[in-house]
Amino acid sequence: MPCTTILVGKDASLDHAPLIARQEDYGNAFNPQSFRVILPQDQPRHYASKTTNFTCDLPENPLRYTSTPDVDSSAGVFAAGGINQANVAMTATESLTTNSRILGLDPFNQESGIGEEDFVTLVLPYVQSAREGVERLGQLLEQYGTYEANGIAFADQDEVWFLETIGGHRWAAVRIPDDAFVIAPNRFNITDFDFESATTLASPNLKDWIDQHDLNPADDGYNLRQICGSRTYRDMRYNNPRAWYVQKLFGVETGADPTQMDLPFICHPKHRLAVEDIKQAMSSHYQGTPYDPYGGEKGGQVRSIALNRNLELHVLEIRTGVAPEVAAEVAAVHWLAFGPNTFNALVPFYANVTDTPSAYRDTSGQYDPTKAYWLAHTLAAIGDHHYRALAPKVEAYEQTVTALGRQLQAAADAKAAGEADLPAFLTQVNDQMAKAAIEEGTKLLGDCVKEAFLNEHLQF
Repeated sequence: MPCTTILVGKDASLDHAPLIARQEDYGNAFNPQSFRVILPQDQPRHYASKTTNFTCDLPENPLRYTSTPDVDSSAGVFAAGGINQANVAMTATESLTTNSRILGLDPFNQESGIGEEDFVTLVLPYVQSAREGVERLGQLLEQYGTYEANGIAFADQDEVWFLETIGGHRWAAVRIPDDAFVIAPNRFNITDFDFESATTLASPNLKDWIDQHDLNPADDGYNLRQICGSRTYRDMRYNNPRAWYVQKLFGVETGADPTQMDLPFICHPKHRLAVEDIKQAMSSHYQGTPYDPYGGEKGGQVRSIALNRNLELHVLEIRTGVAPEVAAEVAAVHWLAFGPNTFNALVPFYANVTDTPSAYRDTSGQYDPTKAYWLAHTLAAIGDHHYRALAPKVEAYEQTVTALGRQLQAAADAKAAGEADLPAFLTQVNDQMAKAAIEEGTKLLGDCVKEAFLNEHLQF
């Protein structure tokens, strides 16, 4: 899917907790999303893809995990992202670009490969660390191949890893430095790759394969974006500008040209990044530049992160070992917002739960503004036409929802040690967070309707 990924190492985040975030997008149509917990008894033991004829038997004893799947599973689960009970987070996938040289040597496996539909279900319930996630997915890619180009991220309490597929059966992964961040739009992203480093992993003999087929245009080093990716006009308008804006937002010197091809992969922020900074970036539409669709003289010329095709945003946070330190049982937080990011709000849901709030879980294909997905889209449908008038109210709504979530989280963290049934307790806390988010969203919807009504054309 045409998404955007942001990764933050533990020493680059405000509370020293690794963060992996992805904005999931779709086409110009509705694709309702839900928030679910997959219990071990609900995880399939025999898996069959709906995109290809891939099938496999899955290991016994899967871990419980959160997910954000499509409501309509006719095309596959598309679990998107979640955190398992070992406090390992995974997001999949960031759709990538490639080139004909790579595909000419290692074509996609369109008949029996695996892809975005499958990755979370096949990997997340079976790994105890971020590195294990990379290794398990890498083995699956080598054995079965893939039918598309993708980027996938993993995190645990210490590490963040980013894996990108190369052709049909190859891959490379980098551990993100603890003091760094990455903004990854829909292009191949990894640049300088050291095959001898302890902070990289790759499919067997990848370096030899590149050398054997003269794929490296450089005399020194291995820039995988140059080797494996694309350099097209679409990259200039659709992909590069998103990286340009977020890097600029976080203090990287990027210059004035949003279409430049060679923006860095690993970046260092000017200050440690909070979840709210990630949300600001994911809600961005080139504010303060000529490229803002809301009135910029060059608005609409380049693709922003926030747009009407946003389905859901998850920010997966593993807080174990941070200061103030929290227990491992409450450390995993699946921050979640549905709908277009300019008009939604993140809620810090605990991942160590047995169920999810009904307003986020029970989305259907029928319009229902009592459910978070449909409420967010209603706010965006009205708010977009009255952006300048409603922007202050939308900002206040977002701050209120996230602040209420943080207040409930702080109280729950303090009480957690005394709870006999902690998952049940955290499930109740999540319900309170969801209730507050729906109430505040409904208040904002009322303001949106009032503003729209006052500006009806049928007045006299």
